[in-house]
Amino acid sequence: MSAAEISPPSSALSQLKLGFDNFSIRAFRWKAERQIAYAASLKLDVLFISDLDSYESLEAPYLRDLGKKARDQGIEIYAGGWSICPSSVFFRNKWGTAEELLALGIRVAQAVGSPVFRCILGKADDRKSEGGIEARIAETVQVLKSQRSRALDAGVKIAVENHAGDMQSWELVRLIEEAGPEFVGATMDSGNSTWTLEDPRQALEILGPHALVCGLRDSMVWENAEGAVVQWSAPGDGLIDWADYARRFAELCPNTPFTVEIISGIARPFPYLNPDFWKPYPQARATDFARFVALAKRGHALTPFKAPEGSDGIPIDQEYQKTQLERALTYLREKVGVGKKV
Repeated sequence: MSAAEISPPSSALSQLKLGFDNFSIRAFRWKAERQIAYAASLKLDVLFISDLDSYESLEAPYLRDLGKKARDQGIEIYAGGWSICPSSVFFRNKWGTAEELLALGIRVAQAVGSPVFRCILGKADDRKSEGGIEARIAETVQVLKSQRSRALDAGVKIAVENHAGDMQSWELVRLIEEAGPEFVGATMDSGNSTWTLEDPRQALEILGPHALVCGLRDSMVWENAEGAVVQWSAPGDGLIDWADYARRFAELCPNTPFTVEIISGIARPFPYLNPDFWKPYPQARATDFARFVALAKRGHALTPFKAPEGSDGIPIDQEYQKTQLERALTYLREKVGVGKKV
């Protein structure tokens, strides 16, 4: 979409807090203080630290001091961790049991001043596990319920993400409702929507009322002989109408930060013309899939990103990720009008 096609920013958009998920610059392996300084240099409102490994310590004095340092620089920290589903292929026992990880995450979030703790169920492979995604959802709900009192006492809400093809938006809403919407909401990831054969704009309608934090990026989708291919991209390089998306975002979840998670250059096929593809989706909804197919018919192929052969890939990945993130933030500020510090 060209600048001429984008409407002037509204006051509602300029009131959205703008930020990024630290996974956007994962190749740098920066710890939290360096991430905060970088976010402040970009004049952002929010830094979404979506993992526990970014902290130098998980002790309360360090975390409280870190939160204060961030606030002094005009940055609000949103905290996160990974899988709390004990049988997920993504779950790791580094922090103990799923219940112990969630309890730790609540404590970390409270100490740094984050209103939420983000976590995930798993990824697309969990749809193929024994009992399918239904069983994994049931287990995750039980883990969430086990920490309900702790979360409410701490004033921290749990933001479960639609992650890497695990749950479709309506499935995540059902998880939230079963666990308890008084303390559980969504981490809304627009890129992961396309990995579950959804239109991100439709996913916004479903998840927006539950969104506590986000991982926003664009997607290009195009048809091939077996179905379609999805490649994530920075806003403006894919199929999302960001002016329309941001306006609706401001209506559905005006207090939720507009946090981007830029993961660009990776193409993934979805061979949905193969009948076996649908086995992990026993309850797929035809109307939702039709929206995804409509996206694919509008899209065109993109060239995936890959560091040149024989090069030291780390500096190249760092430069690519940094450039993609900063270009995304510039686009959202200048072309769409998102952010308090425009």
